[in-house]
Amino acid sequence: MKLSFPNQSRSFDDSKNRVCFWGYDKTIEVTFFVDVGALKRLCPKLNEAEAGYLQAFDSVRTKIEKVAGNIYERDKTRAFSYILSARDF
Repeated sequence: MKLSFPNQSRSFDDSKNRVCFWGYDKTIEVTFFVDVGALKRLCPKLNEAEAGYLQAFDSVRTKIEKVAGNIYERDKTRAFSYILSARDF
């Protein structure tokens, strides 16, 4: 079964400069973080504040979820959390 993203919730972690969101492998919750460097690469004109990062995330969510799913599928250890950085995009 592929990873799914039915939960549209996301939050910004100001202390680590990243957006957090969740995917699911059946009943297992997998946490993903997208660092601001990745968001800046995807949306170079973003407003560098919490609202701007969340808006940038929302505007490219489909692409982020696809990359997250691909990284999860390649990782045979099936970790419970992943950090997506600019090099992933």
